[in-house]
Amino acid sequence: MADPDSARLARLRRSHPTLADLERSARRRIPRFAYDFIQGGAGDDSGAARNRRALADVQLVPRYGVEVGKVDTSVTLFGRRYAAPVGIGPVGMDGLMWPGATRLLAEAAQRHGLPYLCGTLATETIETVCALAPDVTWFQLYPMPAEDHRLSLDLAWRAWNAGAHVLAATLDVPVRTKRPRDLRNGFTMPFRLRPRFAAQAAMAWPWMMALAKAGVPTFANIERYSGTEDPAAFVGRNVGGGFSWEALARLRDAWPRAMMVKGVLHPADAERAVRLGIDGILVSNHGGRQFDAAPAAADVLPAIAAAVGDRATVMLDSGIASGVDVLRAMALGAQGALSGRAFLLAMAGIGDLGARHMAAALMEELETACAQCGLTSPEDAPSLARRHPGAWTAQEFGPAPATDTQTEAAE
Repeated sequence: MADPDSARLARLRRSHPTLADLERSARRRIPRFAYDFIQGGAGDDSGAARNRRALADVQLVPRYGVEVGKVDTSVTLFGRRYAAPVGIGPVGMDGLMWPGATRLLAEAAQRHGLPYLCGTLATETIETVCALAPDVTWFQLYPMPAEDHRLSLDLAWRAWNAGAHVLAATLDVPVRTKRPRDLRNGFTMPFRLRPRFAAQAAMAWPWMMALAKAGVPTFANIERYSGTEDPAAFVGRNVGGGFSWEALARLRDAWPRAMMVKGVLHPADAERAVRLGIDGILVSNHGGRQFDAAPAAADVLPAIAAAVGDRATVMLDSGIASGVDVLRAMALGAQGALSGRAFLLAMAGIGDLGARHMAAALMEELETACAQCGLTSPEDAPSLARRHPGAWTAQEFGPAPATDTQTEAAE
C-alpha cells in the first residue's frame, strides 16, 4: 500500500538534510522554553557540547575496491531482530516539547522496526505505547525510592504486563541538577503555565496547533499513583534519587526479560552490573543534562566495551546526531545506539512527520556510511581502522574504589 506521506517525506529529506537544519527550524516553530529544554544541559552546557565534539572527532578509515552490494543494517539486540542498530531514546516531558510526541515516536519506531526506549515521564502510558509499537518497545524506569521502591516495582510490572521487551533502569539521577536555561525561563517542576510561557506559545503557532490537536500533555505513567495531586508535583517529590545496587538486584530478580542499566560511565560499574545478571549496559551521561564535568559517553565507551562487551550488550546514548555517528559508536565497541534529542528536534522542526523523517534519515545515513567504508553490515564496524583522540584508557579509570570492593564482599 502506497504511503500517502512519501512525497512530503522526500521533500523534507531535501529541505532538512541535517540536524542543524532541524535545529534552525525548531527555534522558529516552538516556544523558547521548549527549545531551551531540548537543547540545554547541566551547568554551562559543556557536557552536551562535549558529547557532540567527541563523536565528531572519531575518524574512520574507509576501505575501497570492495564489492559492497546491498548493505544489511539489521541487527539482533537482546534476542530480537531490528531494522538497524539505532533506537529512539527517552526524553522526559516529550509531549511538552512537541505535543503528541510519545505517540508519534512509538508509531515511527514500529513502522521502521527500530527500538523505542519509552520513558517513565513520557506523555502516554507504557500500556498505550506497547499497543502502538508491540514489536519494538523498551521501557526506561526512573527510580521512585519511597516505600522501598514500591512504585518502581509496580511500574516495572506494568511494563512487563504490557509487553515491553527490555527494561532499562536509570542510574544517573541521584540528585536533581542545575539547568540554567530552565531556571532563567522559569521552567521548573512542577510546571506551571506562567504568563511568559503563554506569550511564547502564542508566537509559536505550529506548536499551538499541535497542542490543540494532541491536548495538554501530562505524565501519563504517573497519574494512577498521584491521586488528587498534580502529577507534575508528584514527580517532583517522588521521582529520582538513584537506584542503589541492592535495589537494582531486587529489580533484576523481579524482571523476567532482558534488562539494561542506563547511565554507566565507569568500567567498574559495568562489571558490577553484569555480575548482578544485567544483560545490557547503556553508556550515557544523560545527554550532558546531569553533570557537566562528566566525560563524553563516546570517550569512555571503548573501555567499557573491552571490560564487559563479551558478556553484555553494550549501547551508546548521548550525542548521536547522524547515521555516521551510529557507525562511529559501533566501531568503538557498541552494538547499537540511541538518540533522543535528535528525534525531538525533528518533530519540533517539521511537525508530526519529524519522527519518521529522523528514523529514515539515520537508517539511510548508516547504510551510506557502511557502503562508503566497504562494509556490508554495521556489525563489521570494529574492523575499521580508526582514530579516537579523546578515548579514556583503562589505566585512567584507576582501581575500583575500596568501598565498592568492601560492599560487594559484604553482599
